[in-house]
Amino acid sequence: MKQFKKSQEYHDNPGCTSVDRNKTTFSNLPKLILIGLLSIVLMLVMTACSNDAGADKKEPIIFADGGWDSLKFHNEIAGIIISEGYGYETETISGSTAALMKGIEQEEIDIHMELWSENLGDIYFDGVENGDYIQLSVNFDDNFQGLYVPTYVIEGDSARGIDPIAPDLKYITDLPDYWEVFKDPEDEGKGRIIGSISGWTVDEILYEGIQEYGLDDHYNYFRPGSESSINISLASAYEKGEPWIGYNYEPNWVMGKYDMTPILEEVEDGPLSSIGAQDIDIISNKSLPERAPDVVDFLKKYKTSSLIANNALVYIQDEKASAHDAAIKFLHENEDIWTTWVPKEIAQKVKEAIK
Repeated sequence: MKQFKKSQEYHDNPGCTSVDRNKTTFSNLPKLILIGLLSIVLMLVMTACSNDAGADKKEPIIFADGGWDSLKFHNEIAGIIISEGYGYETETISGSTAALMKGIEQEEIDIHMELWSENLGDIYFDGVENGDYIQLSVNFDDNFQGLYVPTYVIEGDSARGIDPIAPDLKYITDLPDYWEVFKDPEDEGKGRIIGSISGWTVDEILYEGIQEYGLDDHYNYFRPGSESSINISLASAYEKGEPWIGYNYEPNWVMGKYDMTPILEEVEDGPLSSIGAQDIDIISNKSLPERAPDVVDFLKKYKTSSLIANNALVYIQDEKASAHDAAIKFLHENEDIWTTWVPKEIAQKVKEAIK
């Protein structure tokens, strides 16, 4: 009876059609086991392949964007090489200097291509020493920032029929004698110094330095709303041959296009000494060397100059081009420079991509 019931149960199974029910059932069993084993193996293979694909996937490289054009230009050069040569996707995160540095420290941002080291001072140098950031290389060091006047203000410009207006102006301590030359259009009792942008570290240094020199007795410190406002103010005055004094820096398109003279401090350790010529560093967060050692090796060799950036920024301004356009132009015209930063096979990939 027990044997019959067991046979009946298999007979009721649609998969059993043989007259000899017991024989049919047990002959099919190895096939069922084999099918099951094959399914398990297939699943394991698919899982392994999926894991391998995930292991090969490269995380995007995130650049800091502080908003100024020369930084955007360098972000584009490095971004093109990293994406086309090394196969990483690239992204940018915009923000104030403080926010970007925090993002690098917290590893939400990977790279800053143009870090003005002295502007940040101890915040930066202590961070490097503590391992919060990694200094990879000096992008350029032939730079300057501070107060400038058009050279014709001091020397005149005979070709334009401009006589010298402040022939003895050389140092910041000379400025009280010339406040009427740079008269504030909204306050006839004082001159106007065009300052830096609120939120930039240099703005605080510059403002406090002007107070230490007592220039606030003779000048109003005017903060424009953007870098473009500073440059438009300068360009407008320059094209008209009018006097102008204010903050600027190299590299910048106005510095490349116009003949400007910096107004210096008479002493080496003056209140504004920290914002003069300085190393402009490329830095990364602490995890990038392990995550993308090939990119780090490339950035350690990256080195340019203020002149390179000035020329690029003049091109952007005059041709209404983008930072990406300027980067492509640089890569086409300066293979002797950038191909020394990367292995030959990487350089070839980039060349093929930008044809």
